[in-house]
Amino acid sequence: MIPSLVDALQETLQAWGLSAIVRLMMQLEFRAFAAVIMGCAIVLLIGPGVIERLRRLKIGDNPEFHRSDLNELMKGKRGTPTMGGLLICGSVLITTLLLADVQHNRYVHIVLAVLIWLAVVGGFDDWLKLTAARRAEGARDGLVAWEKLLFQLGIGVIASWFIFHASQLPDGHVLNLPFQRTHPPTAVEQFLQALPLEPGVIVLSLPLFLLIGTIFIAYTSNAVNITDGMDGLAGGVILVASFAMMVLCYVAGTQGVAYFLNVPFVPGSNELMIVAGAMAGATLGFLWFNCAPASVFMGDTGSLAMGGLLATIAIVIRQEILLIIVAGLCYAEAVSVMMQVSWFKTSRRMFGEGRRLFRCAPIHHHFQLLGWTETQVVTRFWLISIMLTMVALASLKVR
Repeated sequence: MIPSLVDALQETLQAWGLSAIVRLMMQLEFRAFAAVIMGCAIVLLIGPGVIERLRRLKIGDNPEFHRSDLNELMKGKRGTPTMGGLLICGSVLITTLLLADVQHNRYVHIVLAVLIWLAVVGGFDDWLKLTAARRAEGARDGLVAWEKLLFQLGIGVIASWFIFHASQLPDGHVLNLPFQRTHPPTAVEQFLQALPLEPGVIVLSLPLFLLIGTIFIAYTSNAVNITDGMDGLAGGVILVASFAMMVLCYVAGTQGVAYFLNVPFVPGSNELMIVAGAMAGATLGFLWFNCAPASVFMGDTGSLAMGGLLATIAIVIRQEILLIIVAGLCYAEAVSVMMQVSWFKTSRRMFGEGRRLFRCAPIHHHFQLLGWTETQVVTRFWLISIMLTMVALASLKVR
């Protein structure tokens, strides 16, 4: 909104001697880092009021893990307001609308649609679960798993279809594999023209693109949701991943840089730096209230939306595999649940009783039951996320 307004008033602003403002607002990098600051500031400003409102509405968490030892460890969290994802999603939405090129950029439209869709689904699920006790007896306690998955798959199909058709170059349809060059080695002087794809690069058809994109958005959304089980855990991982996506969006949307690093060049995707920056800023501000002991929890409202948003950005810039590395902890959390459930069912058929691979799943509770404090689990998982991000970014040059 602001860039479009500045562009429309460019001559007037220059006549008033405000040409510096015009130059700044036309610089993508400035707007991206301004989005970090604005996203954080919005959450810090409205956070106390929203949290107090949630507390008065008694939108508080009542964790139940069906284990007495874990319930004892987590009993201090009872009554803590949840649905704090309203802060994150609202901040990302406002910041993006103000600083991104909402008027012209199709990719911005797509990611905002994903943000709003999943925030509404998560918010509805949170509201049903947290208000069931004060509604009529027998009222439904949240969305059924298949209902939630249906909405996630639905927005995955829609977003993937629009992303596929928004791409201006074949680069936007490739399956970007690790260590594989997207383009043949080319002299720097030729970087200003579109380069052909390297022989052997897999170009996805529309059905395959839809399949991969839909599964990736739904799975990542659920993975971040599963990770959101300790004070600051999901927020810290999202913060690190958001900064990584800022870098990757810059690379994918800048022709010379993309060709130099031999990764897919997706024109217009660099505008998503602002969305990633807004995510980083909003999550940073949210951690002010979500650090131990948390004053508010993210809830499905935030975790479903942030996971889906990260996945959608990765699909646009063709870096799904790098996001799997960057947000590896989230995927590990989801896999730990799948492994636990699968082995429990299999062992019950084999031995007559269900057995567990981990003391508890998701895996962050496994370490907690091993004796790690909650702060130790969260801090160490943050450090692992940072190291995974460094590995992912370093791998860009290994092709």
